[in-house]
Amino acid sequence: MSSTGYALEANTRLNNEAATALAADFPILNSEVNGHRLTYLDSGATSQTPLQVLDAERDFYLKANSAVHRGAHTLAVDATDLFENARATVAAFVGADEDELVWTSNATEALNLVTYSLANASAGLGGEAARQFALKAGDEIVITEQEHHANLIPWQQLAAKTGATLRWIPLESDGTLDYAAAENIITERTRVLAFTHVSNVLGSITDVDLLVKLARKVGAFAVLDACQSVPHMPVDFHALDVDFAAFSGHKMLGPTGIGALYGKADLLAAMPPFLTGGSMITKVTMTEAEFMAPPTRFEAGTQRISQTVALAAAVRYLQHVGMENVHAWEQELGQHLAAGVEEIDGVRLLGPAAGKPRAGVAAVHVDGVHPHDVGQLLDMQGIAIRVGHHCAQPLHRALGVTASTRASGYIYNTTDDVDRFLTELAKVREYFRV
Repeated sequence: MSSTGYALEANTRLNNEAATALAADFPILNSEVNGHRLTYLDSGATSQTPLQVLDAERDFYLKANSAVHRGAHTLAVDATDLFENARATVAAFVGADEDELVWTSNATEALNLVTYSLANASAGLGGEAARQFALKAGDEIVITEQEHHANLIPWQQLAAKTGATLRWIPLESDGTLDYAAAENIITERTRVLAFTHVSNVLGSITDVDLLVKLARKVGAFAVLDACQSVPHMPVDFHALDVDFAAFSGHKMLGPTGIGALYGKADLLAAMPPFLTGGSMITKVTMTEAEFMAPPTRFEAGTQRISQTVALAAAVRYLQHVGMENVHAWEQELGQHLAAGVEEIDGVRLLGPAAGKPRAGVAAVHVDGVHPHDVGQLLDMQGIAIRVGHHCAQPLHRALGVTASTRASGYIYNTTDDVDRFLTELAKVREYFRV
């Protein structure tokens, strides 16, 4: 639907020149902040959106705006086709079947969908098929100490509702997961194992195969937070063999307000719904209701139609670039970041050292300077980074800090962007006379 072409030929190897060319598709990157060229290094929070994606959402409203799965008129049919074609596009991108992808508002809602459905099953809803999800006192839910709050608090709530016990896999001194401890923590009592694919703070990459094998060994459900992996590397949920996975559109060149839950088809078919109301039912009386098959069962009410169309356009953009190219370039940026940070006196790199596997993100602790002050000083130079605990308070507590400063790159960033960040970061302690 987009009238805008691509800046590069398909599957072009990314380097500084190619990244600069891609940046032309993102008008916001040509702006100035505080009198300086914007250097955007906060894609771990929210990525920027290219013209191709903006055009796709605008074209939907211009040409096909209507409710889906309801009307029989032409616009309604066109809107429904775009909505379901978007599902097919995004599902294929993450290695899933169409009926295994549920639209949500974001990854947080997707993870809550799982926990609320399990809570409903634990309360006796969903019939015989849903009993496999029921939790009770004595059961255990295992997460990790590096989780984003979105993959922590919903499990805390589920444990409180059902009487199950929440346990977690601790971190090694370098911030990586203690896999030896995991083998002892994941036991026959474990019913759910939930973990992130890539840490949003540390950039560390989880050994998904190992944790899934541990879950399979004890018959536990494996739930993956894929927010920091789906936008940045090739991901195939079938190959990973996770039972559920969540990701968000706004971290992968798409709009806000759209995310997705992946679930194995047989599991979604057995799960009781989370939100209920219109569009997800087959028959309703004054005393009971029957629900549609997945994924529609989990999509109550008016859906995020234009956002799904835009997310599909974002996926096509990433496919045009090539996810292997995306991953390779971000690894280069991540190593450049990590190596540069390690050269700065008084600045501590959190997570894996330079040379170790890591994503294109680096969180740092500046001795004697609060992260908010670091962020404000860099913002004065037009450098946008993230400061705070990044929705991962337990992780920071485990590392002995209350907050950190995080730089995260994407396909439109260059090593020059990283160098600008490193140069200004090196001035921080002197500026504050530490």
